Amino acid sequence: MEGLGDLVVELILSKMAPTDAATFACVNRRFRVWASDDNLWRRFCSLDLDLKSPIDPLGSPCPSFKIAYKVWRESFGMYPWSLVKRTKRCWAVIETWLATNFPEVRNTLRKGASEREIKEAEEKLGVRLPPPTRLLYRFHDGQDLKFLETEDAAILGLIGGYWFYSQVANVYLLPLAQVVLDTKKFSERRFASQSKCVIVASSFYDRKLFFLNCCSGHLYVGTRNLFVDGDMIPCVPQLLVKCEGVEAHDAMLLWLEEHGRRLRDGVIGIREEWDLRIICQFPDTAPACSTAVTNGVQVRASAVFVPETSGPKDEIDDKYCFAYSIRMSLLSDGLILDGMYHSSCQLQSRHWIIRAGDAVVGDVKGEAVIGKDNEPERQIVRSGSGAIPS
Repeated sequence: MEGLGDLVVELILSKMAPTDAATFACVNRRFRVWASDDNLWRRFCSLDLDLKSPIDPLGSPCPSFKIAYKVWRESFGMYPWSLVKRTKRCWAVIETWLATNFPEVRNTLRKGASEREIKEAEEKLGVRLPPPTRLLYRFHDGQDLKFLETEDAAILGLIGGYWFYSQVANVYLLPLAQVVLDTKKFSERRFASQSKCVIVASSFYDRKLFFLNCCSGHLYVGTRNLFVDGDMIPCVPQLLVKCEGVEAHDAMLLWLEEHGRRLRDGVIGIREEWDLRIICQFPDTAPACSTAVTNGVQVRASAVFVPETSGPKDEIDDKYCFAYSIRMSLLSDGLILDGMYHSSCQLQSRHWIIRAGDAVVGDVKGEAVIGKDNEPERQIVRSGSGAIPS
């Protein structure tokens, strides 16, 4: 390769992996100069870590992209590099969406925990966290819970939630210190099924708790019988979970990856009501959201499963509870009725039939938002819940 021109060598290096480029630099002084070009390492940092500037894992600037890449590799040397990149991408998707759509939640994300801090938490808990979850905490140590002391407590959960009737769920990720406190408090109930579980996420108002099993890597959410007999149900299909090896991915990582995908793709988004903004778990796109337009009025309906009010093991018919959201809005073209154009309309009553398959499980009738006109680009939202028989 000594006789090759610079452009040819640059092309060859651009096809190499970072480890191969580092090996290439060891051949001789000339090769080391080629392989040390910072534009090359800028590319590696961008592809592997989505870095736009040379910074270390704590966000501090580095002299060059090459040094930045080296610092990242050394900092995460105890983990498979493919898992590090995957975890970094998971957080990048979420952070990018938050920065654009909900910076208030982005500002609650804590800086990453150190290996020492993670080990201290593990010692207090008496468990070892699965590698993917450890990496998630290396990038962000959950959310800063100081916001719980403010009036924004109900709305700044990273996972978000829903509300219907008097039920409010808005889930946030716990920092390690709170994981320890909440897990120890819950473990006093001595449910054998949770002996290797830690609480990783929680809702502020109505208690909705998420448990990570540190042995199996599975993620669970508590049912309405959680505080009675420790009943929980899986959040992620258990066959998808793989805790060991280069391609490891526990349910915690899969859960956050799916959450980021749903945010990025617009499956879920921000809902505004009563001057509040929340990451709302009611789907906004098909097939999980049904949409129909009649005479210029758009109606969208969607539902979510509510585990904290469900009892799959109960010996009753109404085991499964779902919350529904009905959104009605007048499209920008206005209402066309009997050939006449109307710029606004009024919702006076409501009647919807709730079905599970072919069975009618709910029949809701009542007054609506009397005295309020629905103007173009504004929407009326009605929420409620219904139980589905087993």
